[in-house]
Amino acid sequence: MNKEKIAIMADSGADVPEEIIEKYDIKVIPLKIIFKDGEYTDKVNISAEEVYKRMENEVPKTSLPDGEIIKGIFDEIKAEGYEKLLAITISSGLSGTNNMVRLVAKDYTGLDVFVLDTKNIGIGSGLSVVEAAHQVEKGLTFEEIKQNLQISANKAKVYFHVPTLEYLQKGGRIGLVQSVLGSVLNLKPIITCNEDGIYTTIAKVRGKAKSVNKTIELVETYVANSKKYNIGVAYGGETAIEEAKAIREDLKKRLPNYEHIFFDQVSPALGVHTGPGLIGIGVQLLDEK
Repeated sequence: MNKEKIAIMADSGADVPEEIIEKYDIKVIPLKIIFKDGEYTDKVNISAEEVYKRMENEVPKTSLPDGEIIKGIFDEIKAEGYEKLLAITISSGLSGTNNMVRLVAKDYTGLDVFVLDTKNIGIGSGLSVVEAAHQVEKGLTFEEIKQNLQISANKAKVYFHVPTLEYLQKGGRIGLVQSVLGSVLNLKPIITCNEDGIYTTIAKVRGKAKSVNKTIELVETYVANSKKYNIGVAYGGETAIEEAKAIREDLKKRLPNYEHIFFDQVSPALGVHTGPGLIGIGVQLLDEK
């Protein structure tokens, strides 16, 4: 039986690890970052570092890629001889990208497209892309992978600590995160996505060091009964890189059953909403049950 030719597409907000994008030729829909002097393409002609530097003077807006860009990626995939496409996006509760991909897919011919709403963001979404790539590599059928991804997306979680809620507020992405008392009491919320894929506070801790420790503890609790999982550590800007490296080493010791541990900078488009200094930990359970 011929192996199905299955392509994978994600949006840049899923923070798919660079090594996975390259190894499996993942197509990436770039989100847009809009400053007063013009529009930039996420990770293409602007880096996260540039975004953070410029944010000291101006907080930009982000926007979806238009339908033509998504259609162009579909055309490219079809031209490469693919018949099926797994399109994996960040939460529809935080971005309109999922809906835009669905609209383009509905009217597109010659490509069987499955669109997955991960109800997650950043590396929490990216780990579903990793899982899709590994399943395609193993030779699972399109139907099997579709079913597996819907289950495995519910087994992925992201927890992140941000030094300030200022950027989530300015970008209108505050969701269910309560922000009023935080700055007065030096309370640092740990944020995750709820079942609807909307930001919510899972814990509030006084001071940064305790917040980071609590984030690691939440990950430990989440994987407590699991024998197999992938982990991703994401950091926002150069100021957070050393701390993120230390967290990665700590996680390796505390959670030795990981299959892969990924490490990367968050995308500039996410950086706009979270600001510099973010530490995020994504985890996806890989057990069969």
